[in-house]
Amino acid sequence: MQTRGLRLSTVLLHIILLIGACIMALPFVWMLLSSLKDLSQVFIVPPKWIPDPFVWSNFKTSLTALPFGRAYFNSFYINIIVVASQLFTCSMAAYAFAKIRFPFREPLFVLFLATMMVPGQVTIIPLYLMMKSIGWLDSHLSIIVPAALFNAFGVFLLRQFFRGIPKEMEEAAIVDGANRWTIYARIMLPLVKPALSALGIFTFLGMWNSFFYPLIFLNTPEKFTVPMMLNLYRGMYSTDWTLMMAGASIALIPVLIVYIIGQRYIIEGVTLSGIKG
Repeated sequence: MQTRGLRLSTVLLHIILLIGACIMALPFVWMLLSSLKDLSQVFIVPPKWIPDPFVWSNFKTSLTALPFGRAYFNSFYINIIVVASQLFTCSMAAYAFAKIRFPFREPLFVLFLATMMVPGQVTIIPLYLMMKSIGWLDSHLSIIVPAALFNAFGVFLLRQFFRGIPKEMEEAAIVDGANRWTIYARIMLPLVKPALSALGIFTFLGMWNSFFYPLIFLNTPEKFTVPMMLNLYRGMYSTDWTLMMAGASIALIPVLIVYIIGQRYIIEGVTLSGIKG
């Protein structure tokens, strides 16, 4: 009887999760179907889900009406630089906070984490003035450098993982004559690959979808990222929703590929990082 009740609760849980997944997928389904409609079908009341006819040319038009190729290149190379830089800087800081004893280590780490409580909108004016003073406005450096050098969440995630590594491994390496850099690069980093993969995926998804900072710092269309390029449909085409939805559907492809490939690493990295608090 107990087993039967357990099976029933499991079935009910899966039904609830399935309903929740369907509700969350509705906006994406609507976006994809809207990208295949003509403009007159988008705001029909009551809504018409299935396009009639299917306007496949929306995808070609959305790519050729604006320099989307350039925007894709900008987003990709910005993401690659930021992801690589964050993995390097966050892993070094996390290793120091987790394994190296130095004065005021814990207060500094708490202060470091406190920056997560400060919204980006609060610091945007000082950051804008800094970028202006060094001549980085309307430059990708104004987006890459602040994001590449600092990520409190990434340091916290990797620190938790480093703390789960037995200290005996580090002690054995020190006995063998290894210095801190050798221990970090050859012993610690290979052991935290799941957490590094999870952080890399989180960073890629966040940077790919970033709109706020490019909106503040970039002015030239040739330097726009994909979200900024999508925003141009609002004025240039009097908000042509079909082209915007088609462009958004195309922009979603890299995100889906990265998530599908890396979801195992996300789950593994986040789970294992909590072994030791």
